[in-house]
Amino acid sequence: MPLRTSWSADNCPIARAADVLGDPWSLLVLREVFMGNNRFDGIKKELRVADNVLSDRLRRLVGAGLLIAEPYSEGKRPRNEYLLTAAGTDALPVLHALTVWAQKHTGSPSGKSLRIICTTCGTESASGAWCQTCGAELTAATTAWDHPKSGENLIELAKAGTRQSPATDA
Repeated sequence: MPLRTSWSADNCPIARAADVLGDPWSLLVLREVFMGNNRFDGIKKELRVADNVLSDRLRRLVGAGLLIAEPYSEGKRPRNEYLLTAAGTDALPVLHALTVWAQKHTGSPSGKSLRIICTTCGTESASGAWCQTCGAELTAATTAWDHPKSGENLIELAKAGTRQSPATDA
């Protein structure tokens, strides 16, 4: 039994978008994949989410066309790594808008928050769509994130959906 009514056929684009992106776990899964964390175990570890919840969200995101599941074998059973599709990459402004809104209206408990960095000019953006310094559109190719858990290194989003060799996987 579904937990709520589906809005996928609604005339309102906000309702249709909420049907796909309105779940907090789905947004957090997308954040992880944008940061290059594209395997089930890595996402589960970072989000501290139950297997069934994560499996369901990954299945929904694949079904909605935001992610593709690429099979790989490591150990005895085949597994998937999840890569962004064009539709998934197009969700980046939604994540940026949520980031900008949260920075303005909520406090960060640790004091450090995710920062959106324009890689065209190297400055932090207070907008989720355009760099106020150089005017570049903030796409996966022109954006990096300074995430509280990233340490000294910026996370280059353009590399998030690319296949990594097993030697470089964390």
